[in-house]
Amino acid sequence: MAAIRPEALVEVEPQRERLLRNTAQFMAGQGANNVLLTGARGTGKSSLVKACLNEFAPRGLRLIEVDKADLVDLPDIVDLVAERPERFIVFCDDLSFDEGEPGYKALKSILDGSVAQSSDNVLIYATSNHRHLLPEYMKENLSYRHTEDGEVHPGEVVEEKISLSERFGLWVSFYPFSQDEYLAIVAQWLRHFGVDEAAIAAARQESLVWALERGSRSGRVAHQFARDYSGRRTG
Repeated sequence: MAAIRPEALVEVEPQRERLLRNTAQFMAGQGANNVLLTGARGTGKSSLVKACLNEFAPRGLRLIEVDKADLVDLPDIVDLVAERPERFIVFCDDLSFDEGEPGYKALKSILDGSVAQSSDNVLIYATSNHRHLLPEYMKENLSYRHTEDGEVHPGEVVEEKISLSERFGLWVSFYPFSQDEYLAIVAQWLRHFGVDEAAIAAARQESLVWALERGSRSGRVAHQFARDYSGRRTG
């Protein structure tokens, strides 16, 4: 696992604090929730989960990464770790389902209580670019019903999609970065790679061109630029 620390992730401080607080409660045996981290790609969702692991690993936190195709085996995994002294986060990265996939119903039943009933030393943390874990289609808007009192009610398909994400007790949302936020992240990563402040200031315009060529001002793009820039300076 990459040795990233929570403080290395900038411009996501509110999200970081919520996830660290939930994880700290979990480690202390207090009430804690399964977490769904959603939002724009490359904004630090997966990195934040891995940073949590590095923060709490000395206190006994362990991470089990499970692909969505293997979610049906989660009850067996929970049984294997139930008697262990460590605490475990089951991590589902970049989670999304196509309609009818078996893992969708498996995860739904797991979040409903299978994990909670089996063991109190396991939580599920999932990241997704889709807020409700399923792709959304224009035709689903036709299923909304307008009642005489002016209320709007979603159709069964929409309700089904919402019902899965609602089973995560804590939602942590991430948003696209502004230019200033992107530049702050670039500077943070350049410092991480040992680049001096004068060179960081000089790299500003080049980092913006890099983001323009990639079509994204994400944290991932900032990290990739910093690796390239620092590598060229030391090469």
